[in-house]
Amino acid sequence: MSIFLRPLAYGLLAAAVALLPGCTLPRVLKQAETGRTVTAHPAPLTASGDDVPFTVEARVPAKHLHKGVVYELLLSYRYEHGLREDTLGRISFSFGNYVYDDEHKGQLLATGKYSIPNTPSRHPGELLAHGQVRELKRDGRLLRAPDNVLVARGISDPARLVVREDTTLSLLPEQANNNMSGTRVLPFYFDEDKWYIRGYLGTNVQALEDLIDANQQTKQVLIIAGHSPDSTDAHNRLLASKRVRMLLYYYQQRVKNFSYLNKVEAIRFDTLAYVRKWDTFLQKVTTSALKPEQMDSVVTIINDTKGTFEEKEKALHRLTFFDYIEQYIYPVLRFGTVAVTYTAPKRYDSEVYLLSKKIVEKQIEADALTPEELRYSATLTPLLAEKQRIYEVAAANTNSWEAFHNLGVVLLQRAEKEPTDKIQKAYYHRAAVNFTLAAHRNPTAEFFYHAATAYHRAGDRLEALQNYDYAIKLGGPRPLLRKIFSDRAALEIQVGQPDEALRSLQYAGPSYQNALNHALIELGREHYELALEQYKIAAALRPAAAAPIYGMAVVAARQHDETTATSFLKQAVALDRSYAQRAVEDLEFQEFVQSKSFREALK
Repeated sequence: MSIFLRPLAYGLLAAAVALLPGCTLPRVLKQAETGRTVTAHPAPLTASGDDVPFTVEARVPAKHLHKGVVYELLLSYRYEHGLREDTLGRISFSFGNYVYDDEHKGQLLATGKYSIPNTPSRHPGELLAHGQVRELKRDGRLLRAPDNVLVARGISDPARLVVREDTTLSLLPEQANNNMSGTRVLPFYFDEDKWYIRGYLGTNVQALEDLIDANQQTKQVLIIAGHSPDSTDAHNRLLASKRVRMLLYYYQQRVKNFSYLNKVEAIRFDTLAYVRKWDTFLQKVTTSALKPEQMDSVVTIINDTKGTFEEKEKALHRLTFFDYIEQYIYPVLRFGTVAVTYTAPKRYDSEVYLLSKKIVEKQIEADALTPEELRYSATLTPLLAEKQRIYEVAAANTNSWEAFHNLGVVLLQRAEKEPTDKIQKAYYHRAAVNFTLAAHRNPTAEFFYHAATAYHRAGDRLEALQNYDYAIKLGGPRPLLRKIFSDRAALEIQVGQPDEALRSLQYAGPSYQNALNHALIELGREHYELALEQYKIAAALRPAAAAPIYGMAVVAARQHDETTATSFLKQAVALDRSYAQRAVEDLEFQEFVQSKSFREALK
């Protein structure tokens, strides 16, 4: 029969059935429920970030169709031991809402897409369907099936299984230095093809203003600016010079209006504009997370290939990894740098700790100690609360990145001693804010990574992703960049971005954390052989760890291989007894949780 005529034939059949006498609501309900199947995908329901998306497919016999009557399935999610229930919607077998199933003759197929919030209270829970038939006319009768149908259990949350091995953050060493002279270097970044100074967070404008307003005797100011090689930035040969002049104008105006000690005429200003030079670009490439062979490809194009500046830049576009260059290297080449050399009067240390206590208690002014002496006084007390107050005063009065950073570390240490999750997260968030302030005053990959770590612990995922991104763009030692990419991949899995996580893992290098997280992604995609391969890598890196073995058991359970799954479970439990209780509660093993071999494996 032609594919175009088949729906018409089925429609005529349905009409004929509808005209048969004696078709009542109970009869239609019985015909629909006999042979009905309802399935959800994925099963168990699996979270993706903050949501749990899933699809429900329902099949019922076509013979149930009756004019003026429709069969429906009401979907709900029940949780908290059946005390709470979310109404999700309905799947209706009314005209236009179903198709005839080619794989199951005489069956109608209807599908619906739904989502529930991923919250701890909804785990575990049950996705239920309840059949009913109703007359389509106004105030028509309705008849419901006696029982609910269990469609799927939930929620399996890969984010809870993500592995992230925290890096221990330590206090910066503090010393009271009598010599207050030095050079302060402040980097700035410009928007593409722009030369005006950005005034929002992350531009060091505030740090430059604080330095000028401090009225320290300034000898010399060096201002440098450059541009990225891309066509938008590089086509304007005056762009780097405009950026230099903008920074120079801003500095001089600030001195004229707010400095009583320094005069513009007494300061030596040196300026330098980098125009169409590859030196800074190559330096950023060699401190990036690119692989050595990728770095060699870039160096070959720049140093060994003949051609104009534009031709070499276009050649970079043909590299398979150009997206990394465009995203992480080009933006930091749109830079400006202000280096200020200054002198300050010497001050000798006297009763530093007692003076700092008086400063904290507001009995004397903060300038009774130098910023270094005030921060140094925090090392003289073992009490975290007292350290915190000293660094808070130091940060408020000096805006120094050292004070902000060490305050962040102290807040992290306090968070780790808190028993309640709410207070702990509040400390983590405060730590993250202070790490961010430190990083914007001393922008390095390491300090932005510290901010990202604190935001990650606080559960502020978007801020964490942004700070991981800042850290990568700034570049740094390869081990640090690999750890940053590793932790960002873990976060990307948690927010439901597996594709981005796989991309980050390409630059993260081999590690126990990365192998487990890579396996988790492949498991979610039902690539079981690839997942098993990653779990084997993790097991080889840490033979005494139970997590990789437990992961292998999950892979076997997904493949309905009870023998292999219970064998791996037995090994995992032997390594770590806590996995026995975890396996009992894990939805991955619900298929054979009642079997004898499963119970034996957990002994």
